[in-house]
Amino acid sequence: MFERKHEKLVSGPIFVRRVLTYIGFALLLIGAALTIGVAGYHWIAHLCWIDSLLNASMILGGMGPVNLLTGTAAKVFASVYALFSGLMFIAVMGVIFTPLVHRMVHSFHVEGK
Repeated sequence: MFERKHEKLVSGPIFVRRVLTYIGFALLLIGAALTIGVAGYHWIAHLCWIDSLLNASMILGGMGPVNLLTGTAAKVFASVYALFSGLMFIAVMGVIFTPLVHRMVHSFHVEGK
């Protein structure tokens, strides 16, 4: 998908399309993570759908839970989901920055700029 070391940098429009593709993939990852959180809060913590969405969004965004969780299973899910969300943040940022970092590093290897 990316140009090789001996190839020239791709044009601006191709690079923009590549960045938008990776942002789209990152949005899919965020949507999947949010779906997992909403489903878990709804079925494990027995929250209504909108409260499940709020809690999952807040955890995924790094803000923390909103509703008080009383059951052991709900607390364990919230703990695991919080750890998962932290790792998901790192993964999403890696996906978003991949084409940018590749272009920067590739520009150092292009001969005869």
